[in-house]
Amino acid sequence: MNKKYFPFLALIAAVLLFIWVKKHQRGDPVKHSTTIETPVVATTDFPRNTTNLVYSKHARCRMECRHIDESEVKEILARGEINSDKIESDQKGTTYPLEGITHDKQKVRIVFAPHETEMVVVTVIDLDKEWPCNCN
Repeated sequence: MNKKYFPFLALIAAVLLFIWVKKHQRGDPVKHSTTIETPVVATTDFPRNTTNLVYSKHARCRMECRHIDESEVKEILARGEINSDKIESDQKGTTYPLEGITHDKQKVRIVFAPHETEMVVVTVIDLDKEWPCNCN
């Protein structure tokens, strides 16, 4: 084989390897799923009381990265629509993703976890824009 073609073939091999790794790095989501899917009978019973909100450390970090403030979280809790396809249940309880458009025109999904006396804000997602963030 001629030596002048070696760099070209090496580049093609590297690109193919990169594509294969990207396709297979997450694995099969069905086999590795940790959520328990349970049918939701009554999402109308979801408490929308905004007086006792507790923000997780993760939610605070995501809010800062994505420029979403507490007034927008309360707005979505009060008026957002529950995305029943994304409701998850596990041993800790059930989380409810509410979606809507805030007063500053951000399309967001905010995940809430109701507990006995409080509503925990789990995470905040901007559905239209990918924000740089260093939350762990």
